[in-house]
Amino acid sequence: MQSAPDPRRAGHPSVRRVLIDPRGPVLVEGPVEVVTPDGTTVRSDRFMVALCTCRRSRTYPWCDTSHRRKERR
Repeated sequence: MQSAPDPRRAGHPSVRRVLIDPRGPVLVEGPVEVVTPDGTTVRSDRFMVALCTCRRSRTYPWCDTSHRRKERR
């Protein structure tokens, strides 16, 4: 008996889990490619990535927890 083909290998979009924390980053199951506002594409092969939503990260678009040092106004 054959198993179903892996949708990622078949060229089909796969479902990604996205976790939204109102006080922190957006967590996305990886691997992911992110297109930044200037059109640059960055990739992470990690199993989970944290995307910065406050734009304070020195490693934007990846979160480096800079949001913890200052409170949003």
